[in-house]
Amino acid sequence: MGRRRIERDKLPRHIAIIMDGNGRWARERGMPRIAGHKAGVKAVREVVSACGELGIEFLTLYTFSSENWKRPQSEVQALMGYLEEYMVREREKLDRNNVRLKVIGRLEGLPERVRERIRETEDLLKDNDGLTLVLAINYGGRWEIVDAVRRISEDVINGRLDPEGIDEGLFSRYLYDPEIPDPDLLIRTGGEMRVSNFLLWQIAYTELYITNVYWPDFRKRHLIEAILDYQRRERRFGGVRWEGSSL
Repeated sequence: MGRRRIERDKLPRHIAIIMDGNGRWARERGMPRIAGHKAGVKAVREVVSACGELGIEFLTLYTFSSENWKRPQSEVQALMGYLEEYMVREREKLDRNNVRLKVIGRLEGLPERVRERIRETEDLLKDNDGLTLVLAINYGGRWEIVDAVRRISEDVINGRLDPEGIDEGLFSRYLYDPEIPDPDLLIRTGGEMRVSNFLLWQIAYTELYITNVYWPDFRKRHLIEAILDYQRRERRFGGVRWEGSSL
């Protein structure tokens, strides 16, 4: 039997990825953890390129979490350096490939030089209308929900919002970037079975795909495997399929 081909009319609109396994990849090779993060940049390039080729509209990468500050200072500093370098080295290629960039998270907590590179890159790519690459940096799902509640509370206190009008749709408009649709598919590399405080509000009905492949080894073929698995699933959003029913 031949390899199953992707159904172009059933592509996930938004793919989110927890890029895990960098440290374990490095340790198994007798290398420092930061070498795994550096190797992971190649996987980022390939997956971004593949999503653009396939016609995926949104790709969100869990780049630096709110918990990552607990790591050794040398590792955190190196990660900030890689972020800054990525913004500078990749922006022209992203522009040629019609990629738009968005960054979500508490950006005020990042070093000023990193924030400046982010602003420059977002501005350069803002008019592109191909793949939207979303980087979650200094991001936590609980933080995002708390920040949304704070902004809603301020609008209620200042008379701009009636509490009776608060529903799921309105709440979503107070998230970091309400233009980004909820993910259809969440991929986690490295084999761990948890969501690690990532897009907690948005993944209520997201399909999960866990692979044992470490992030530095993740390539286009692995992305395609995840999409094919997604396309085999029946998304019911809480409903039940009965014989002769569309639910």
